[in-house]
Amino acid sequence: MTRIISGRFRGRRLSVPKGTDIRPTTDRMRERLFSILGHGRYPAMAGAQVADIFAGTGALGLEALSRGAAHVTFVEKARGSLNCLRSNITALDAEAETKVIMSDAAAVARSTEPFDFVFMDPPYRQGLLRATLDRLIAAGWLKNDTAIICELASDEAVDIPPSLHIIDDRQQGKQRILILTQSGPDI
Repeated sequence: MTRIISGRFRGRRLSVPKGTDIRPTTDRMRERLFSILGHGRYPAMAGAQVADIFAGTGALGLEALSRGAAHVTFVEKARGSLNCLRSNITALDAEAETKVIMSDAAAVARSTEPFDFVFMDPPYRQGLLRATLDRLIAAGWLKNDTAIICELASDEAVDIPPSLHIIDDRQQGKQRILILTQSGPDI
């Protein structure tokens, strides 16, 4: 069961398709992650513009929305995931605060405004992190203090563009969370 941990949608369950194609971030990891993001080192979640890349069920973006983000843009290309994502958005009556883009994450269109937070949960061990980060930089999705949160397998090799810096690296079981920024360690 996947549910919203905190905020205005607290306790609401999210649909997750059957099978192994979608691997939502666990409730425990989401709780830990949002606790880290709430400690003043990062942009404020209240009023934030958020992108959820490789959105799947939308659990990360919807958690951010529940915690006060102003708007979430979801990027997903798998049709089954898109149906689940749209169903979760509708169930929370959050259509006005969200946008869903059907696209390959490494080929997203140019953004008119950069985001405060970018959540990325690519399929594990498929080498999608670098290509997606390169595209987000080139397409104007990031600003200097954007917090870029990447979920990877704990044993996965990390390859990031030289303009980005790892400011936090946490592991929990088989999951690893990297937090990156363009501005360096003292965002």
